[in-house]
Amino acid sequence: QVQLVESGGGLVQAGGSLKLSCTDSGRTFSNNAMAWFRQAPGKEREFVASISAGGGTTNYADSVKGRFTISRDNANNELYLQMNSLKSEDTAVYYCAARGVLASRYGYWGQGTQVTVSS
Repeated sequence: QVQLVESGGGLVQAGGSLKLSCTDSGRTFSNNAMAWFRQAPGKEREFVASISAGGGTTNYADSVKGRFTISRDNANNELYLQMNSLKSEDTAVYYCAARGVLASRYGYWGQGTQVTVSS
């Protein structure tokens, strides 16, 4: 089973940095592609970044490219999102998600962590 719990959200000033973590208490973490999504108030949830099961391939939304870095530690079942040069438009609830080996969609989601960037 996949059980995802995010942490690390908070309030930060524009231009600052924050690192989000996502812990999977299940046993299949290293087999799953992982991703971060976010949802701002009144907007649809949007893709932020993804990483392959082995960590060798990453993808980013254009809006965060060059500012955010996704990484993972398969030995400890941890997913990370390092966010630098934060902007007010990065304010959202951030979710981590997992996609199983044979799945075409991200089927497992955490409860989310709030990131608020003050201008």
